[in-house]
Amino acid sequence: MLEPLWFALVAGMLTVYVVLDGFDLGAGAIHLWVARTESERRQVIASIGPVWDGNEVWLLAAGGTLFFAFPALYASSFSGFYLPLMIVLWLLMLRGIAIEFRGHLDSRVWTPFWDAVFCGASALLAVFFGVALGNVVRGVPLDASGYFFEPLWTNLRLGPETGVVDWYTVLVGLTALGALMLHGSRWVALKTDGPVRERAVATARPLWWMTLGLTALLTVATFGVQPHVPERLRGQPLGFIFPLLALGGLFGIRRLSRRGADLGAFLSSGAYLAGMMSSVAFGLYPYVLPSNADPTHALTVHGAAAASGGLAIGLTWWIPGMLLAIGYSVFVYRHFAGRVKSGEAGYGHSGEAPS
Repeated sequence: MLEPLWFALVAGMLTVYVVLDGFDLGAGAIHLWVARTESERRQVIASIGPVWDGNEVWLLAAGGTLFFAFPALYASSFSGFYLPLMIVLWLLMLRGIAIEFRGHLDSRVWTPFWDAVFCGASALLAVFFGVALGNVVRGVPLDASGYFFEPLWTNLRLGPETGVVDWYTVLVGLTALGALMLHGSRWVALKTDGPVRERAVATARPLWWMTLGLTALLTVATFGVQPHVPERLRGQPLGFIFPLLALGGLFGIRRLSRRGADLGAFLSSGAYLAGMMSSVAFGLYPYVLPSNADPTHALTVHGAAAASGGLAIGLTWWIPGMLLAIGYSVFVYRHFAGRVKSGEAGYGHSGEAPS
């Protein structure tokens, strides 16, 4: 029964990616609002600078694990989502380029241009990741061969001829944007001081209400769009622990932020995201890619998995690899603990923000 284990491992890695890279995507999406001067923008970028590229390792590792453990799913999804995948790759590249290029020239045009690219690419990545997740939950028009094709959009309505973008996937994308902007604002509040921190705290308040409303609306919509999710929860009531984790995390953000507990509010934001991702994984199981054309064509955990022998051997390599990745993440976050102080461009060598 290695297939369910690998399903849980892939879902866990994607959840870690969303929690870790989610805050720097959110920080990028809000940084033009919380940082008004060049010094303040350098402060926001410095708060994610040591970790943002390491966070994306979890996306690469999850993609590699998906290819190894569920090759049929990898082949089907990457062929059907070819255009959105290219868009995501371009946004990832533009975001990294913007961070590196913004300081290369001292110009009134150059730096603001790359700041706008950084903000726009971060926000669009959050939306596109949400749209991709919405497609997985809603289902795609898989045929008997296990492949499909979707245009970017058709008429924005649900049905047998859906596009990548419809009203439901847009709703998931907007929820993802709101949630990651909230997550990013709590990170900026945790890692900065002065006016930037104050604006990040203020920005988080309306984002919390936005996320609460969109989460409630999305939950109702998901139960209607994908009946397997409520059926799964009714059949396995223990799974309600995941939505409760998300709900507890969301209300924990508000309660702890009122107390000025920046670390607790940020961790609560992470718990909300982890609860939402876990709810999706639990609700869809045993499907890894449902079909909205013919349910018998859906890809399942057992049908899309590699051979059991390969899964067993792969586990012996996956464990030490993940231990290295976890060790690196722990080292970096401990080394760059503390806040980035106002007027400074980065951390000191001790790991604390320079005073």
